[in-house]
Amino acid sequence: MSQELLLISGNAHPELSQAIAEKSFVRLVDAEIGQFADGETKVKINDNVREKDVFVIQPTGPPVDHNIMELLIISDALRRSSANRITAVTPYFGYARQDRKDDSRVPISAKLAVDLFETAGIGRICAVDLHAGQIQGFTNMPIDHLYARKTIVDSMRDVLDHPVIVGPDLGAGNKARAVARKLKTEWAIVDKDRQDDKVTHVEAIVGHSVHKRNVLMVDDIISTGGSILSAAEALKKRGALLVYAAITHGVLCGDAVEQVEASPYLDKLYVTDSLPGPVTSKIGRITISTLLANAIKNIHAGESVSELFD
Repeated sequence: MSQELLLISGNAHPELSQAIAEKSFVRLVDAEIGQFADGETKVKINDNVREKDVFVIQPTGPPVDHNIMELLIISDALRRSSANRITAVTPYFGYARQDRKDDSRVPISAKLAVDLFETAGIGRICAVDLHAGQIQGFTNMPIDHLYARKTIVDSMRDVLDHPVIVGPDLGAGNKARAVARKLKTEWAIVDKDRQDDKVTHVEAIVGHSVHKRNVLMVDDIISTGGSILSAAEALKKRGALLVYAAITHGVLCGDAVEQVEASPYLDKLYVTDSLPGPVTSKIGRITISTLLANAIKNIHAGESVSELFD
């Protein structure tokens, strides 16, 4: 591809953007991204982006509405500055939970978000561990769906001795199986009854026994922490030794960090740096900046992305 590759960072996670720029040896575009006095997002691109291949790095985590709007306005500024192609690099893709009509009179927010991306001039999306893979079918726009499991496996390989890999709910079963295969170990799933979006009750642990075994739970999102912590409690009560969790997206809203720190059942939580967040005595970080840097270079060059996580 003849066009120059450029990166631009929103304000959602500048540390990740800088790490990606350093690992891809690509400079970040000089831009002024702030707010007017009334809180509206203000953007000015100071570099020439005409006919360039521009990647906007902006995870759309909390505050979700502000970060999405900032991404849209940056993209509109790039489109009006004649950028050749605009790719939204959203390591965490917000509004992915409402991906279908599962009740009367509810929206499909994920579809709306993708529509807004297209309207703003975004021509491609690069995301990591989408909460709902069917989001890729909401648009004719190409979506490069990256998987963090190889990065997580490589980081966790020597942390626990031959652990049982556990999905904290049925939805995480495929991820648990994939990680277990890479680590050549056993796996299980926590079967829970979800009462509402905050309360769950563990019914059973299906699969390999966790008695007198270390456990590594894997999932895509930890938000309030309730699901992971209730699963950790059930695992410890069934004889598990150390219980660790490795989660792609550490949303960690409300008092989730305090709940994790206080839990007598979860021994350690690892989250990737797809979103900004704290590092504490019980919360560690796994960087996906190398994965994203390599994906950006491959997308720009028209090369395979799947080879990065096979």
